Amino acid sequence: MDTCKLLSLTKINVTTLNYRKIPTRIAFHPSHHLRMPNAIKSFIPSAASISASSIQHLLSVDPCRRDNVLQHASDSVSNCLTLTETNLDLTVPGIKSKTRGKVRDVYDAGEYLVLVTTDRQSAFDRILASIPFKGQVLNETSMWWFNNTRHITSNAVVSCPDENVTIAKKCTVFPVEFVVRGYLTGSTDTSLWTVYNKGLRSYCGNNLPDGMVKNQKLSANILTPTTKAVDHDVPVTPDEIVNLGLMTKDEYEETRNKALSLFSYGQKIALENGLLLVDTKYEFGKRSDGTILLVDEVHTPDSSRYWIANSYEDRFNSGLEPENVDKEFLRLWFRDNCNPYEDKVLPEAPKELVCELAWRYIFLFETITNSKFKIPSAKEPIHDRISRNVTEALASL
Repeated sequence: MDTCKLLSLTKINVTTLNYRKIPTRIAFHPSHHLRMPNAIKSFIPSAASISASSIQHLLSVDPCRRDNVLQHASDSVSNCLTLTETNLDLTVPGIKSKTRGKVRDVYDAGEYLVLVTTDRQSAFDRILASIPFKGQVLNETSMWWFNNTRHITSNAVVSCPDENVTIAKKCTVFPVEFVVRGYLTGSTDTSLWTVYNKGLRSYCGNNLPDGMVKNQKLSANILTPTTKAVDHDVPVTPDEIVNLGLMTKDEYEETRNKALSLFSYGQKIALENGLLLVDTKYEFGKRSDGTILLVDEVHTPDSSRYWIANSYEDRFNSGLEPENVDKEFLRLWFRDNCNPYEDKVLPEAPKELVCELAWRYIFLFETITNSKFKIPSAKEPIHDRISRNVTEALASL
């Protein structure tokens, strides 16, 4: 796909599918890892809208990388991992059972768990679409953060034998998700802005002042935990967590401190790379010796919300949505085209939107990690590759 064709595609996204639904604003080359937010002012427009000339400018920085990723994503739409379901319990010796989550297939391998991150895209407590390369991006992004947050907390990771796979220590996972927020935003039923806009001023043990507006920065980061219910997450206060027996007071205090420290560190790294880490969720587990470990994923575009730092203030002051580098625009598209909580059958996400999200996930990985994402080879079927790599990894443990 050449630049002219890509510009044509961008125009279709803006005029036909609604610019707010499929923004094409994050178009600068991710290899330009500029360390301070102000350094990217010439790359990120902060006007009320993005004109065709602005899009042309963004693409002219280096259209080849974005062009290449979009083309690979388009070619791979029919080969997402979710369409071929992993069945390692049938192909890998030592695998005992499989549990299928929203995004991950988790396998019991005796002393260890094998977590396969698929391309399934979830939101509103259901699967929305399949995003090319998403599983690899999430797995490799998490691995980078796991390796770089060991000074804050220990984690359950043993190894990463495949682009889509993490082998982890077994532990008892607390039935609580630790959601940390730095801004008043969101579009789901449990998001901070949704409940605030309904008039709630006390949420998950936090008191919020009157007069705040959507996307406003909070005076301090707050923790809004939820219970891990089967069908949907339920907001809960710290006292309720302890009184319900979900955690002891000491366990909660320790994980609370870890979560807030992880988030502050994540915000620091994000800002150094021109991004705002807006909110995220963490999960923790406990080993038999009492050690509390960070599990699941860390600061991925699935578990976190990221905005472009340079344009945030101007857009906020103009009453515009921040430029995001996560799945929020996918949420907004489904919000605008259906009732994602009640409709039994959801509309199919447009291919252009799916490919755009694949690009944004890769952009985020490359921006945060300062490394180039490796597009997987299509020569070997994904499931065969995973089976081979997991078999070798388990045999070596």
